[in-house]
Amino acid sequence: MKLRQTFVSTLTLAICFLAYLIFSPAPAQAQILAWKPIDPAHLALKAPVVEKDADAEALLWEVYINTASRSGTDFTHFVRVKIFTERGKETQSKIDIPYLSDVSVSDIAGRTIKPDGTIIELKKDAIFDRELVKSGRLKIKAKSFALPGIEPGAIIEYRWREVYNYITNYVKMELQRDIPTQVVRYYLKPNPYVIDPMKTMTFQINPPKFVKERDDYYRIELTNMPAFREEPHMPPEDQVKSWMLVYYSPSEKKQPMEYWKEEGKRTYEAHKGFMKINDDIRRAAAEAVGEASTPEQKLERIFNFCRAKIKNVTDDASGLTSQQLEKLKENKSPADTLKRGYGDGPDINYLFAALATAAGLDARYVRVGDRSRKFFDWNFTDTYFISSYNIAVKVGDQWRFFDPGSSHIPFGMLRWQEEGVMALVTDQKEPQFVQTPLSPPEKSVKRRTAKLRLGEDGSLEGEARIEYTGHFAVDLKEDNDEETAEEREKKLKDSVNKLLGGAELSDIKIEGANDPTKPFVYSYKIRMPGYAERTGKRLFLQPAFFQKGVGPMFPTSGRQHDIYFHYPWAEEDHVVIELPEGYALDNAESPGNLAFGELGHCKFKIGVTNDQRTLEYKRSFRFTGMLFGKENYPSLKKAFDVLHQNDNHTITFKQGAAAAVKQ
Repeated sequence: MKLRQTFVSTLTLAICFLAYLIFSPAPAQAQILAWKPIDPAHLALKAPVVEKDADAEALLWEVYINTASRSGTDFTHFVRVKIFTERGKETQSKIDIPYLSDVSVSDIAGRTIKPDGTIIELKKDAIFDRELVKSGRLKIKAKSFALPGIEPGAIIEYRWREVYNYITNYVKMELQRDIPTQVVRYYLKPNPYVIDPMKTMTFQINPPKFVKERDDYYRIELTNMPAFREEPHMPPEDQVKSWMLVYYSPSEKKQPMEYWKEEGKRTYEAHKGFMKINDDIRRAAAEAVGEASTPEQKLERIFNFCRAKIKNVTDDASGLTSQQLEKLKENKSPADTLKRGYGDGPDINYLFAALATAAGLDARYVRVGDRSRKFFDWNFTDTYFISSYNIAVKVGDQWRFFDPGSSHIPFGMLRWQEEGVMALVTDQKEPQFVQTPLSPPEKSVKRRTAKLRLGEDGSLEGEARIEYTGHFAVDLKEDNDEETAEEREKKLKDSVNKLLGGAELSDIKIEGANDPTKPFVYSYKIRMPGYAERTGKRLFLQPAFFQKGVGPMFPTSGRQHDIYFHYPWAEEDHVVIELPEGYALDNAESPGNLAFGELGHCKFKIGVTNDQRTLEYKRSFRFTGMLFGKENYPSLKKAFDVLHQNDNHTITFKQGAAAAVKQ
């Protein structure tokens, strides 16, 4: 790589930096994209300022946001980071700039400033696209690059521009990075086309003040921001991370009860036309319901009718190309959806509501929170955190909730993100908040079976089957429904070998990926050399085959955030292992059962047949707990550590020995 030598005296750097501080209005786009002078003190910095043990620290994180354009919303980012250690070099050398399909990323540049002032520029051909996350309908790509010549003591900086191809009345300002930051600075140009005044709401931090700058920009600045660190099973980031929401809302302040009552009425009026019925809908409802007599039976048949008769064009497994999607006509009523046989998620939900109404039931449009984003608080009088939707139907004196527009959700369930949350049931007179029910553990089960043979050399081979239901199945179906058979098999092999390095899988079968009514199932043959450890005449075997290689749920001794499980779940394991001839148990014990109080349990059962040829292992786990304060972490960690220890329980077999399992 060609190096461009830059010899700048300390005095020159100091003068440039001083000029930057004095003459630093919010600049035009060309100025925004220009490199900023380096403070010599930063180049000479030997230790972090914000957190003493940091491996790297952001010296400046600056973002310009222009919402004044009619074509979209423009973000321009600049990041400058000081590297202190080898670990900091490793963690900061590779940069990912994530983006969604409706965002364009451009003007990427980067460089490394070595301690002696040498500057190495990032080459354009070193920037490439890659898929960062793919989970169902969520697909996140990234512009990726590795900055050259990084070493401890160096400064790296990079910038980019992203344009959202829509105008938004909401701007989210992140205030924490994965490393500590000395200065966080935002410039915001408000949307001039909105009548309502601009407002802000901050989370997990005291609100900073906006300062008026030139060119209609407003600036906020924060200093010494600590790093945000992810933890296993923590609440959603927006619930625990420092950030600010900029939004537009009428000046008039309303009490929450008054605001949501008006919002419920307004939403009802806005959506009732999309659920209207006609003769075609009445005939279809009669066909769908058939001989069903109870509301539950009617709803299930209508639900299945919508799934069977209407192609969901928003499902990534629909098989429709982008060109075909563009040619589809827009449905303006449930009758259109019924006649054309296709629709997006809202179309299908509207049709379900119309059919239920035609069948004599009371159906409503419902707004719900999404607890994968943030826990809904009705005291915040804005719809930003209640943007999801479902259909509610009155059965007796209870509201039941349905979402046939989400392709993989079983009847009687919602997406886990929308279970156990407040739902605004709309009405022309008396809207009300109702909490959506949580599906019990028995709805979301991992059911695993294996029939295996243990060799004298410690190898293990045989057949395994894993069946997922409920929320487990929904997540897997969303991940796999549009994949090829080869891609699905590769995912399975990668996941197994992440736990059991060297495992050989064959005869793989994957079922239920595109069928919402069936479990998602993996079945395969497996051969695992060296599964059991052999020492002399003894074999040391972990009978919990499906827990082999799984690490502890909570690996750290301390905890910063609360503990959060997405939904109640259950696990059922049944493993049968044929033992090598001539081997028998050698003073084996069974792991003890574990109780989580009212929250659940894990029960174990191990036995060997009288002829000492077959080991049978059963494990039954059930857990209903979801949200725990971090003060409960020590006891929760202790319980799951015991579970991990029991899962890793080892049984010893010896040639010629004869012993029974101690129950």
